[in-house]
Amino acid sequence: MQYCSACGQPVTQTIPDGDNRPRAVCTSCATVHYQNPKIVAGCVPEYQGQILLCRRAIEPRSGFWTVPAGFMEMGESLAQAALRETWEEALARVEIGPLFAAVDVIHAGQVHVFFTGTLPRPEFGAGAETIETRLFRPEDIPWSELAFPSIRIALEQYLENRRTGNLQVHLATAPRSIRG
Repeated sequence: MQYCSACGQPVTQTIPDGDNRPRAVCTSCATVHYQNPKIVAGCVPEYQGQILLCRRAIEPRSGFWTVPAGFMEMGESLAQAALRETWEEALARVEIGPLFAAVDVIHAGQVHVFFTGTLPRPEFGAGAETIETRLFRPEDIPWSELAFPSIRIALEQYLENRRTGNLQVHLATAPRSIRG
């Protein structure tokens, strides 16, 4: 950030009084501009034991598989964001279940949250950001072709929760590499 969004004047990096880290502070109106992580919300849609995945049509990681997920918009809840993203990316209407994983993606300044999702009917397609969608049995998930570490973490946790009946929210930090 170089200019204040409140008045248009230059900002400088300084530690404001009462704070403990550098922030962008306006040199004219003294507005402190906080830069905080963005929230990505998604779900793991399941239909009769199979998981719906989307092959990305956009960068980053075009051509790789993901669960339907994306950036939360102002004015919506986490669950609403997951529902919207599932419709936009997979043209699928799901019943959102419980939140089961939250992944800190520190290097990207993001937090990814994942809900369970039930696909009542096998009706889905490819939205504008998706090349294709497909249902996978757990043993057929293309693990080496997943787009992001957070997706691997979410799918592994989802399958573990399904196996054990665990309902606790799993908290994790994603490595920088999908191989992590």
